[in-house]
Amino acid sequence: MTLRRIELLLALLGAGALVLAAMATPWLKFVLTIALAKGIAVLGIMLLLRAGQVSFGHALYVALGAYAVAFLAPVLPDAALLLPAAALTTTIVGTLIGLFVSRYREIFFGMLNLALSMVFYSMLEKFYHYTKGTDGIRVPPLTVAGLELDRVTHEWTIFGIALALAFGFGAFARVYLASPMGHALTAIKTRETRLDFMGVSARSVLLAAYVLSATMAGCAGALIAMATRHVTPLLSYWTASGELVFIAILGGAGGVLGPFLGAVTYELVRVYAAATVADMWQMILGAVLLLVILFARGGIWGLLALRLQRRGAA
Repeated sequence: MTLRRIELLLALLGAGALVLAAMATPWLKFVLTIALAKGIAVLGIMLLLRAGQVSFGHALYVALGAYAVAFLAPVLPDAALLLPAAALTTTIVGTLIGLFVSRYREIFFGMLNLALSMVFYSMLEKFYHYTKGTDGIRVPPLTVAGLELDRVTHEWTIFGIALALAFGFGAFARVYLASPMGHALTAIKTRETRLDFMGVSARSVLLAAYVLSATMAGCAGALIAMATRHVTPLLSYWTASGELVFIAILGGAGGVLGPFLGAVTYELVRVYAAATVADMWQMILGAVLLLVILFARGGIWGLLALRLQRRGAA
């Protein structure tokens, strides 16, 4: 069995395990929904990592998607319409910003994204009349395809949407990375000059990946807003961007399952660590990341893929 088929099988088994966990422990449904949303955002960051670029400001698009839901929900209270609206908003903004940042590489690329994210954070804090500042905006009850749902059904529906989007974006990213555009991303990381010799615009390749990552992050922000029903500027703070990079390293950027493995692991470790040792959960997360860096540089997915390859070779 090829690694690609194994990856699909693991994705299906993982989805089944998440559903069973949510059924067995109802409060985990919320945690896993947030984990899936963050996994989608990290999947977009993984595209940029293939080009050797790290964005330290992608929380901007998560927050933008969440605020798009918060602002539109009073007049458009349907999740089936709010999700595309958030995706469209972040796609447009991501294109405009991407035209600027795609000209830069490495630390300049990362820090420009961070700076823009912090500017957006400051705007959300200062324009209190519109954003309610640090108090945030309460998202009203939403319908789904015109149907009014009770709380439990609503939670299951948002969880299902998050799971479906995770599968959809994961499949798309898998095809995208195997396409010429995906190979061009890898070329940017290894030797960008070769792309120029071939007549391929490295800036256009990076811009396309950047816009896709912004769209994914916007969908993630919309899911978070629908699940939590409360949106605050902290979604765009630099620590939120650092959290996404943390998850990317933890899960590994070698495959599309990595972001979701990292996100689920991160959220579960954080929740249980905070419940067990409330004053030390950050130290536990840091220790987990340190172990991954020292003993599994490819992240959780890299370690898992290596074991599968060895078993297949045997």
